[in-house]
Amino acid sequence: MPIKNRFAELLPEITAWRRDIHSHPEILFDTHRTAALVAEKLRDFGCDEVVEGIGRTGVVGVIKGRSQRSGKVVGLRADMDALPIQEETGLAYASKTPGAMHACGHDGHTAMLLGAARYLAETRNFDGTAVVIFQPAEEGGGGARVMCEDGLMARFGIQQVYGMHNWPGVPAGQFAIRAGAFFAATDLFEIKLVGRGAHAAKPHDGIDPTVMASHVVLALQTIASRNADPVDQLVVSVTSFQTSSTAFNVIPQSVTIRGTVRTMSTEMRALAEERIRAICTLQCQSFGGDAEISYRRGYPVMVNHAAETEFAADVARSVSGACAEAPLVMGGEDFAYMLEERPGAYILVGNGDTAMVHHPKYDFNDEVIPAGCSWWAEIAEQAMPISAR
Repeated sequence: MPIKNRFAELLPEITAWRRDIHSHPEILFDTHRTAALVAEKLRDFGCDEVVEGIGRTGVVGVIKGRSQRSGKVVGLRADMDALPIQEETGLAYASKTPGAMHACGHDGHTAMLLGAARYLAETRNFDGTAVVIFQPAEEGGGGARVMCEDGLMARFGIQQVYGMHNWPGVPAGQFAIRAGAFFAATDLFEIKLVGRGAHAAKPHDGIDPTVMASHVVLALQTIASRNADPVDQLVVSVTSFQTSSTAFNVIPQSVTIRGTVRTMSTEMRALAEERIRAICTLQCQSFGGDAEISYRRGYPVMVNHAAETEFAADVARSVSGACAEAPLVMGGEDFAYMLEERPGAYILVGNGDTAMVHHPKYDFNDEVIPAGCSWWAEIAEQAMPISAR
């Protein structure tokens, strides 16, 4: 089926929900207002069960189909949190919270899944149970992992799970997906390079950590160019370089560098960490200094399951007429934790010609809402067809 007429009818209302959420962004697990709004609407829709507080501030709604003979339970997940960015859109519904902004479209994801939940609760045209999952803290907090640790999958009997993200640069309402590794593992490092401070006029009296750190930054780039197989994906980015002194005439005692590592396989992830530790330790030793290394593993590689990916693509084709092959994405996505727990798939829906996500002028494209809602509703109806009884 193409885009459902019901979502065209509901578009003004869903848009109003989305813009209200956009005006009141909340970061990480502090999604109290958004979660309360979601829970209230799910109850108003007539969901059979609404549970709050899963994964601290997550919300789960249970919608039973006309029959339960299939025994199937399908999870549909949207993220609710915003980013610590100052909005620069100038929109009438722009963020009212200084330093916080829905710069990744989670307001749109939440609104679209609410729209799908309303439709599914109204029609119940499926044989089984749809579980709608509203997750906090995707942006660095690992909310999906926390919800899973709270027993999300077992408590609600979820057998498959599906997620969606808007994507600027793809025509509005069109879809793209890929099987296997899709979004990268994301790790963080912080390295304190310790030398010996001195007067800038007498560098021979000290051990200059700025020189050490400069060599380390350049050497870290050889991990991708000289240690990794060229066909494997690896990005090592140093994003911060801070000295312990701001004076013009002081060689500092230490320099701290920070950055990220992004990989698409467990083998490359292990190689990158091993080489970072070796390079930093040995480069510092060669200058007579020391390295204090903190390496923190973040989200794992997000891997779409083959059968569920093909199913998700078929549903997308039924909604929009086509589904493209998505490129690898070196950004992270904590839906990876849910896909480690249950088979499923994650799809991209086009946001049109807009600013990229995480940009202060980004805005979710409300024209996407009918397509996104239709995809989620069709996932439930086609995965649990009434004809299967």
